Amino acid sequence: MKEPEIHQAGVRDVEFGAGVKIVEPCNLYGCKIGNDCFVGPFTEIQKGVVVGARTRVQSHAFICELVTIGEDCFVGHGVMFVNDTFSTGGPARGNKELWRETVIGNRVSIGSNATILPVRICDDVVIGAGSVVTRDITTSGTFAGNPARRLLADE
Repeated sequence: MKEPEIHQAGVRDVEFGAGVKIVEPCNLYGCKIGNDCFVGPFTEIQKGVVVGARTRVQSHAFICELVTIGEDCFVGHGVMFVNDTFSTGGPARGNKELWRETVIGNRVSIGSNATILPVRICDDVVIGAGSVVTRDITTSGTFAGNPARRLLADE
């Protein structure tokens, strides 16, 4: 029987700002974490990700390559970011040319267990827990559902 290739989880090649707090175990590599951020346990933040100052990333979140998160944001427990749109009818299988980026503005709160596909989200947005964001959000407000839609003030 052939032995598996084993990669250790940990914190490596990360550019940290001042006052950052992380709770292990977590897997952070090749990313940039701004000043006064918090990263909870069982979180993975991949290569090239940028997390803006004063942003909180709660436990069990997955932030894949090609994601940028603004300042003063909140990423709830179990939030999943996706960079592969399965544009060929299946997974990209490591072909990064098929991946797409996600850009999150400032003061964005993303509720627990939300899924964020490759989109752009403007400043001052709230994403409800369990929502699936499939399209760009260009207007501030509260969005929820699958797919996420803007909630009106009286809802």
